[in-house]
Amino acid sequence: MADSKSAGKTIVVKQIRSAARRPAIQTATLKGLGLNKMNRTRELEDTPSVRGMVSKISHLVEIIEERG
Repeated sequence: MADSKSAGKTIVVKQIRSAARRPAIQTATLKGLGLNKMNRTRELEDTPSVRGMVSKISHLVEIIEERG
């Protein structure tokens, strides 16, 4: 079996706006993606659940790169 990390697509997400004065669900979504401070980036698996989380907070993050 192939390792899912090596075979799967990934996206690089960067936090571009602060979570201050945002609803708690948006702050929790940022934490779920591994983002909690401005200008932090994370490389995440390109799955429908991750894409859904990114779309819910698209005003706070941007997709920098799609790999794979």
